[in-house]
Amino acid sequence: MRTCKSCKEKFEPTYSSVQMTCSVSCAIDLTNANSKKKWKKDKLKRKKELMTLQDHIKITQVTFNKFIRLNDKKLNNPCMSCRKPLEKKYDAGHFYNANNHWNLRFDERNVYSQCVYCNQHLHGNLLEYRKQLEFYYGITFLNELEKDSNITRKFTIDEVKEINDIYKDKIKKIK
Repeated sequence: MRTCKSCKEKFEPTYSSVQMTCSVSCAIDLTNANSKKKWKKDKLKRKKELMTLQDHIKITQVTFNKFIRLNDKKLNNPCMSCRKPLEKKYDAGHFYNANNHWNLRFDERNVYSQCVYCNQHLHGNLLEYRKQLEFYYGITFLNELEKDSNITRKFTIDEVKEINDIYKDKIKKIK
């Protein structure tokens, strides 16, 4: 006795010793199921191959921001701008905007946890952010950050994938 690969019923093979299904209709169902699985795998593979640099940057940005939030939570750091303790929801706030300063987009010196109010409603609360950066790291740090913010940077897909892998590993170490 064998078990049908489609309906899971017990059956006695009648056509050949390698028969996998109990009936023709089960064979058709099994073929359709296998072709759907194959299509899903092919579709996923094609989708990955067609990803643009921007698609990879979006994925890496999510990973990087997650690392910043987890790391600051682990260190029990408050909001960088208002210094209030971080609540359940908080953001990874960039001092220099990630869209305009590509060189600092994935730079840990430029990104710290911020409460949602400071980051979203006060658009980063940059005056207080700057005061805190100067207080904790000094004016030399701010000058270096400003100098680095003016450097134009173009990422390649391989670089972005590598950055994503680095921060995935860092997240694993934190957890």
